[in-house]
Amino acid sequence: MENNFDILIIGAGPSGCVAAAYLSNKKFKIKVVEKTIFPRFVIGESLLPRCMDHFDEVGLLDSLISQNFEIKRGVRFIKNKKFSDFLFNDKFTEGWEWTWQAPRADFDNVLANEIISKGVDVAFNNEVIGVDFDNSGNSITTIIDENDKTYKIKAKHIIDSSGYGRVLPKLLNLIKPPENTGYCTIFSHIKLKSEENFFRNTTIHSIDDNIWGWEIPFSNGIISMGFTGKSDYFEDYGASLKDKFFKLLEITFNNKTYNNAELVIEPIEIKNYSKAVKSLYGKGYVLTGNSAEFLDPIFSSGVTLATESGLLAAKLIEKELSGKPVNWELDYSDYLSKGVDVFRTYVNEWYSGKLKTIFFSDRTNPIFKKQITSVLAGYVWDDSNPFVSKHKKIINN
Repeated sequence: MENNFDILIIGAGPSGCVAAAYLSNKKFKIKVVEKTIFPRFVIGESLLPRCMDHFDEVGLLDSLISQNFEIKRGVRFIKNKKFSDFLFNDKFTEGWEWTWQAPRADFDNVLANEIISKGVDVAFNNEVIGVDFDNSGNSITTIIDENDKTYKIKAKHIIDSSGYGRVLPKLLNLIKPPENTGYCTIFSHIKLKSEENFFRNTTIHSIDDNIWGWEIPFSNGIISMGFTGKSDYFEDYGASLKDKFFKLLEITFNNKTYNNAELVIEPIEIKNYSKAVKSLYGKGYVLTGNSAEFLDPIFSSGVTLATESGLLAAKLIEKELSGKPVNWELDYSDYLSKGVDVFRTYVNEWYSGKLKTIFFSDRTNPIFKKQITSVLAGYVWDDSNPFVSKHKKIINN
């Protein structure tokens, strides 16, 4: 059969590109299939320092540094004009002290072009529409190309990094209901008509007990703004998405900073964004990034979980294709679930209000703050940090 590859990767986002770069460095024959044409708009523009380790390890870091994206050195939380800063150079876990805030259309395009320059075969505007597995776990994947013609690829392993496309979860009936349901986010990109002095790091606004907003400035002068909460709570803010968006801007800032903001893109709404699956892997395939699970945008964990899972999946596939045994449950599923569970605790306690009580306390213990900062930086596998190892109990305590 034609089109034989060692690994087929579905999706050319950060997870797929990190996996592709690693496997390409190891001289595997790989194919990346991407449904869209790059550059394309996608949300998830504020990164965490942990993902810098992944870009560095696979040789993608220099291409990103050259783009001069906005440097993110921490995150600020604001409630009732009171703010709390968590700076990445003052954290418990050793690691990167900065990362980026970047338009994902540009960011992902840099990554995709870099793996292409490394010789990776990337097919844009190609969509996976079917997959079968033989008794050995080899896959036969059916793809439709840009000319609406179908072709098949045989691969020893599939990495599904398709993000919200969730290709294999849909085709293999792996989708299950997530824990957090009923949430909605409304967001846009805006540009100020005059230069304003504002905090350059990502800012999270606790608007009330039901809604929070984000403010992410980019180096090109554009600002990503969004609001998240239970879907029902947005009904009283206007009839159209545009009305709701500007009403929430007005409530959040209560000043003229954004009154004359120009919309770069029309407001977009995503409902029920949390996702979950029955299993992260199976014979001949593995799910990474948002294709596997998505919690919530509050702590910007999406890209970090995507690159963590993409790199780990690539390493385990390398090991397996080299004839070495791999325990996918222990080495992949359990490991990733451990980090996801830490983030899940912090997401849940943000919405319960307990985390806000800690963030805006006048008596924050500086040691505790360093440990929390490590979590906010994405170092959620560091068991020496009690805010990781005891995450289910320590916030209540």
